[in-house]
Amino acid sequence: MEMTLALVVITVVVALIFDFVNGFHDSANSIATIVSTQVLKPQAAVVWAAFFNFIAMFIFAPRVADTIARIVKINPQDSMYVNVILYGLLGATIWDLVTWWWKLPTSSSHALIGGLSGAGAAHGGWEVLNWPSLFEISIFIFIAPLMGFALGMFFMVAISWIFQNWGPARVNNIFRKGQFVSAALYSIGHGANDAQKTMGIIVAVLFAAKLVPRDLELSLYDPDTLWIILSCQIAMALGTAFGGWRIVKTMAMKVTKLRPVGGFCAESAGTVTLYLATYLGVPVSTTHTIVGSIIGVGSLGNKVSAVKWGIAQKIAWAWILTIPASAGIASLIYLLTSYIK
Repeated sequence: MEMTLALVVITVVVALIFDFVNGFHDSANSIATIVSTQVLKPQAAVVWAAFFNFIAMFIFAPRVADTIARIVKINPQDSMYVNVILYGLLGATIWDLVTWWWKLPTSSSHALIGGLSGAGAAHGGWEVLNWPSLFEISIFIFIAPLMGFALGMFFMVAISWIFQNWGPARVNNIFRKGQFVSAALYSIGHGANDAQKTMGIIVAVLFAAKLVPRDLELSLYDPDTLWIILSCQIAMALGTAFGGWRIVKTMAMKVTKLRPVGGFCAESAGTVTLYLATYLGVPVSTTHTIVGSIIGVGSLGNKVSAVKWGIAQKIAWAWILTIPASAGIASLIYLLTSYIK
């Protein structure tokens, strides 16, 4: 029992480290457009995003956390499921750090899902995976960026029509200020969807250790779950505040060049997509969402050739590889530790 509790503590710590790395890795998602348009300097932008990442816990119910907690069908009578969750986290964290080093804005969400699925399948076979939830998540791999792309184009068309008789300098000035609002709203969506994934992991490991019931509901008003919500939001916000500048350069400077109006439209498109997904309890990729929005705005706001499709293609390949790569790393860790034992 003492060994299990020690492993639970280690897993919770690793989960919070993953949450921090997630914020660090994905800070580019929140600040890419506002940095690209030079409305804020990177150092100021990450602090702005971190604050709104944190307050997301007061706005959205933790439905995404519940989805993540059920990715693997945990049998609390089998103490190895605590190890499964730990190995899944390690697989996701390793992949996040590798892609950070490669300067690729991949999805921490899908790395986590891949890691959990890989470790779970390595332990109990494919039948332990919650396939309906995985199918829903897989569908949103395509829906989220396409929705961001379409909404980005829609907002650009709408704003171009509304402000067609305004001078460029006046429009530019309005949307430089507007980006403070759109970046804040997007950061709330990012903080809500991504921090809840770590909450779900912590709930899963506590259930695997038979410390909480399966039907546990996270609430700010419950002292027994407040620490889960608060620690995850703080870890996410701190990670964002430190910022992954290597990826910011890819997101903000290499995909396409945006003006403030384009930045506003991209952030607004991403915000709508994230808010809808979080409300539905679907863990989506904030990376996929904002890149889709940026490309949609860039291809319409400038021209299709203004988007650097070579960079976009590399990002797309990283997206495709994320779930199988993180699953492979997690399952390899599981097999290696089993062999050592």
